[in-house]
Amino acid sequence: MEKSKIKLEILGLSYSQTQTGAYALVLGESVGKRRLPIIIGNFEAQAIAIELEHMKPSRPLTHDIFKTFADTFEIQVSEVIVYNLLEGIFFAKLICQKAGEEPIEIDTRTSDAIALAVRFKCPIYTYEFILASAGIILDDDEIESLGDEASKIDDFSESNSAYSNMSMEELETELNQAIASEDYEKASELHDEIKRRK
Repeated sequence: MEKSKIKLEILGLSYSQTQTGAYALVLGESVGKRRLPIIIGNFEAQAIAIELEHMKPSRPLTHDIFKTFADTFEIQVSEVIVYNLLEGIFFAKLICQKAGEEPIEIDTRTSDAIALAVRFKCPIYTYEFILASAGIILDDDEIESLGDEASKIDDFSESNSAYSNMSMEELETELNQAIASEDYEKASELHDEIKRRK
């Protein structure tokens, strides 16, 4: 008997409080209060944030190349499943399909799977036993505050005070330069500062 899947949404991305140089990706049940925090690396965090913020890197990132490759050969990633949790490590798989053929499962790191899910605009799922063991239940106030942030990614930096004295024109120039030099962490900070002002 197949286990029933639980749909997840991306709720936020911020510096990890427990691991230096890492980020906490927070996924939440589409229907329910449980949240699943997953620690991911800097590169994958940037790859997710860039896509969610609709930023265009000057050259394609690895996940963009995968998407272009799949599109070229008419392969669709239809869903991502976080299917296991062993010793604190999450395991995920891509469910891929070529028109008229049977779906194929490809094992992948969870962070890469999420970075691809946002590019293919496909749903993300997990199973009850994972949420039961690693999920965090938040009260109504915490859920409401996460809901306010659900449409945007949290700051990559703890403070953007360095940009507070810059004009909008200066911010836009700096943003374009950061993207051109592939400094996506700085670009994300600048993008957040511009959004806050708008």
